[in-house]
Amino acid sequence: MKAFLEYVAEDILKKYGNDLSRIAVVFPNKRASLFLNSHLARLSDKPIWSPAYITISDLFRKYSDRKVADPIKLICDLHKSFVEQTGFDETLDHFYSWGQILLADFDDIDKNMADAQQVFANLRDLHELDDDSYLSPEQKEIIRKFFSNFSDDHNSLLKERFLKLWSHMSAIYQAFNQRLADQQLAYEGALYREVVDKESFELEYDNYLFVGFNMLQQVEQRLFREMVRQGKGKFYWDFDTYYMKEHEAGHYIKEYLHVFPNELDNNNGAIYHQFEQNKDIAFIAAPTENIQTRYASQWLNRQRIDDGRKTAIVLCDENLLQSMLHCLPDEVDKVNITTGFPLAQSPISSLVTLLFDLQTIGFNHKSLKFRPRYLTLLKNHPYAVWIADKHISRIDSNNFNHNLLEWIIAIVKELAPHAVDDEMMQEAIFRMYTLLNRLMSLVDSGDLTVDYTTLRRLLSQLIQSTSIPFHGEPAEGIQLMGVLETRNLDFSHLLLLSCNEGNMPKGVNDTSFIPYSLRKAYGLTTIDHKVAIFSYYFHRLLQRADDITICFNNATTDGHTGEMSRFMLQMMAECHHSIRFQTLQAGQTFSPFAPQPIAKTEQIMEKLQKLFSTKYHPSAQRPLLTPTAINRYLRCPLQFYYNYVCQLRELDEIDDEETIDNRLFGDIFHEAAQIIYERITGKKKNQVITADVLSQILKTKVGIETAVDEAFNKVLQLSHGYELNGLQLINREVIIHYLCKLLEIDRDKKEFTIIGLETDVWTPLTTPHISTIIGGRIDRLDRIDEQIRVVDYKTGSHKITPLASVEAIFDNANIEKHSDYYLQTFLYATIVSQNFPAHRVAPALLFIQHTGEKDYNPILKFGKESIDDIKKSQAVFNQMLEQTIDEMFNPEICFAPTTEQSRCTFCPYKKLCNV
Repeated sequence: MKAFLEYVAEDILKKYGNDLSRIAVVFPNKRASLFLNSHLARLSDKPIWSPAYITISDLFRKYSDRKVADPIKLICDLHKSFVEQTGFDETLDHFYSWGQILLADFDDIDKNMADAQQVFANLRDLHELDDDSYLSPEQKEIIRKFFSNFSDDHNSLLKERFLKLWSHMSAIYQAFNQRLADQQLAYEGALYREVVDKESFELEYDNYLFVGFNMLQQVEQRLFREMVRQGKGKFYWDFDTYYMKEHEAGHYIKEYLHVFPNELDNNNGAIYHQFEQNKDIAFIAAPTENIQTRYASQWLNRQRIDDGRKTAIVLCDENLLQSMLHCLPDEVDKVNITTGFPLAQSPISSLVTLLFDLQTIGFNHKSLKFRPRYLTLLKNHPYAVWIADKHISRIDSNNFNHNLLEWIIAIVKELAPHAVDDEMMQEAIFRMYTLLNRLMSLVDSGDLTVDYTTLRRLLSQLIQSTSIPFHGEPAEGIQLMGVLETRNLDFSHLLLLSCNEGNMPKGVNDTSFIPYSLRKAYGLTTIDHKVAIFSYYFHRLLQRADDITICFNNATTDGHTGEMSRFMLQMMAECHHSIRFQTLQAGQTFSPFAPQPIAKTEQIMEKLQKLFSTKYHPSAQRPLLTPTAINRYLRCPLQFYYNYVCQLRELDEIDDEETIDNRLFGDIFHEAAQIIYERITGKKKNQVITADVLSQILKTKVGIETAVDEAFNKVLQLSHGYELNGLQLINREVIIHYLCKLLEIDRDKKEFTIIGLETDVWTPLTTPHISTIIGGRIDRLDRIDEQIRVVDYKTGSHKITPLASVEAIFDNANIEKHSDYYLQTFLYATIVSQNFPAHRVAPALLFIQHTGEKDYNPILKFGKESIDDIKKSQAVFNQMLEQTIDEMFNPEICFAPTTEQSRCTFCPYKKLCNV
């Protein structure tokens, strides 16, 4: 296969020799210049002066004193002109999305040299007709977003308001262009038009060679004619006779050949009769996108890999890039990637989004605290370790957008030194830093005055449209590219992925505020133009290849239509080539639930010791290992590993103080109970509580209500003067009711002694593999006669089934029977028993909702027998506790996943196990 650019290189050397310094080669895009330069260097028999390479866009910009403004600046200025000319008080947030469409219409008008005043005058006339059926559902939807009270039942109102808007369009167009001109700025179409409207302009080079163009807009045609008039414009067209007769792919080139003659002859059919040459063509249907990328690794056989840059994988859907990169076989040592990696898929993107949320919706302006959920999300982010503590504080609410951006930019900037060994991370941080600074400059200049929602949306749009380029040698290795990057390039081996209708042609629609009839009448871009352009891309790409495989998704789920591209259907109907049809099948093998155990490596053991061992905490006066950690291990050792070793903390399900879940409900009740009993005892230990005292409190309930209110404020961290909402008021009444029931059951005891409230207890424990301190916090420690009760309050409705024995506490099959409750209270009771050897110590779970039951007794049972004294079971419990804890820290025993898959349903780490 001889490439088109190789023919061009031969012709240039033949006509202009080796000194090409006075020649400019103009391409639709930059990539082709690298390949042409390579051909020139290879074909020349002696050193050459290279020509200048320039894109058509750069050529236009060279002859204008104005600059093309960035998209956000353009929309901001367009919004200002819109408000001034219409008098509509429309926010930028509402205007932004359809402002982009309006800007595209203005751009199209100028690139096609249409008279804007006439277009909009006729548009106004058209709307005065009775028939407005030309409006598509999408156009009506856009209008409805602008006028919130539009409906299909009020067509006259729709027409009236639409007319009012469009009657100002010409004025908006003129004012917008003037606003930009005053700043020496323009949008692309306006700049192009300004250049070709000049009477003449001096050209820098002796000859301009235009290579590989297809559809030309009117400004480009005008520029080409000026080049021809000055005798400096030459043209190299790339096409094939196959589609140059009655075919949409060749529609435009056929038209231009008479005006801008081709520099290449057909060389006895060698150049322009390639589509009909022998080709091996396969169409492959696949049920998913990922199966296609996996197939690509099989398609890349030895010959295709060895042919290097003659082999191309073309992504009709560029979202497949990440999957495709993972599927490249190890044998591929050189690959040139022309599509950039999406910035939106990089960690820096998720971090910036999280930082936006942390300082806005993640900040509770009532309690003046960050919401725990967002702090947890930030802590779990892979870049969190590099964020200085000084940054995690509230920014000044004055000039909010400026300070928010300044704060985020400072954090992003400080991440750069940590990316020295990661080029992708470096590039991602640089791109993000550039985007944020651009937004900052627009805010500071007053061009961008928006609320937080719009600011975040703008940044999100910018991130979505930004990619991180891959650096490499474009003229070497397998080419992994998007459709637009294939222009002017030829390949022997071609694999097209996701060649579906909607991808090829790409996003063909007629999104515009100017109806089709007027667009066609004034030579503006229509849907017909877009289809013809992609038809040319498709057929031109295939014309010189001899090994062609085209894959498409035939699924009709997840938004897919299952339709192959119309161009594939066209080939089946029109070309004489034999086409093989194949289908890729998705694997149907059963994949059992099998998350893998994690071995306790030296690094993991060191981390465990640092967390729980007294070796690293020799002076600790607190529990290092709690019942919560032990119960988590019994429930699922792998869950324990994720939570403690990996430090992947569970997200707090509460986003703000306005919602109260079961955990917060329990916390408020515990706090209220502590407050009211501390008031009774004066915060003194071993105080006797009598029935008379409790009766007096129950009679007025004032003390109960104030205790609950104080608990609400403390647990929810409410600011002074904050009023509870409706749901919170309901919860408040329920907690008051529960507190009354607690006092009532305590009153029935006649007399008892409070030994301690919210009391921390702990004891050292040593096993062959760990020396630690175990313990936790007891809700209440009281004494009735000679029995001490270790009481744990429960506000839930569970009714636990008594376990059979001590051994059952450590059998993880009993987790669903709340053996974890037993383990916690048993542990606390054994520690208390050491301090009160002369007393009977009983573990108790006080379920508030069950206190009204006859003969209710909170003391735990084994079977039907109450555990009135922990000493009877203490020896066996301690032995089994030591065995369990030793197993937790035994390097020979892996962190294995639970065998009870039902426990995975609500596990916060289930996605890590592919459950």
